Amino acid sequence: MTTFDIQSDQAPLPPDVHALIERAASTDGCDPFSEQFLLGLSDPRLGHTHLIAKSGENIVGVLAHDGATAELVVDPGWRRQGIASALIDAHGPGDVWAHGDLAPAQHLAAQLAATKTRELLVMRLTEPAPQAEFPAGYEVMSLAAARKLWGEKADAELLRVNNEAFSWHPEQGGWDMQRWERAQEAPWFDPEGVLLLWEAPSGGEPTTLAGFHWTKCQRSQEVAGGENTGEVYVVGLSSTSRGKGLGKPITLLGVNFMQKHGYPQVILYVEADNEPAVATYESLGFAVIERHSLYRISR
Repeated sequence: MTTFDIQSDQAPLPPDVHALIERAASTDGCDPFSEQFLLGLSDPRLGHTHLIAKSGENIVGVLAHDGATAELVVDPGWRRQGIASALIDAHGPGDVWAHGDLAPAQHLAAQLAATKTRELLVMRLTEPAPQAEFPAGYEVMSLAAARKLWGEKADAELLRVNNEAFSWHPEQGGWDMQRWERAQEAPWFDPEGVLLLWEAPSGGEPTTLAGFHWTKCQRSQEVAGGENTGEVYVVGLSSTSRGKGLGKPITLLGVNFMQKHGYPQVILYVEADNEPAVATYESLGFAVIERHSLYRISR
């Protein structure tokens, strides 16, 4: 019987952890950790805690916790030996993500009598999208252009709309300027790809930000699958701009930008129970390719 120890550790974690995650992603066809949890392996500012399962000198499993939810991965060569269960036991009750919601994760959830509390869909578009069309009284510009005109006001408006749009959201809501500045450290961040929709009554000067589409673009050598991939990273509308038919065109705005700049494949993440949004994306040609589930473990 294989024996292993579980130890607690803080960022930055050793390279062996990243190699384990890459092996798991290659085997499973999806990343076991989300973007923020991957950053948490290296960036102590995020304050993530980590449980490391080791057999001798081999790191065979990792559980990461951000203070609200956890994510875990077991090396493909060490599975079905109780490592995931041991990590969860060491972590205790809480919410754990299963990226891809693969059969082994579902089996473990059933063994633990875990309850699925949230499901994220990954949807993909591979065909050219129709062009975005907005009603009169709106103007589009990039964050880069808005900064040249208004400096920090552009970022403040973006934060205001983000926090209005995602007041309910555990990850995207409640951002401050420090959190926004940290997000811009991502190697793929480009202010030209943060598209702002401004109210411009009667064709005059833009006054108030109505919404934004923050795009994420990665070249084929940076992602699995080989094709340049764009992502509808964050789309938000202010509280006063909802219900005006802007959701579909502001989504298309970013998709048009990405496809124009050489990213024919576009993906997005959406809550499975957000039926209106899912229907909108399906009407644009997006189809579900992955499911990520959050399980609540009570034992």
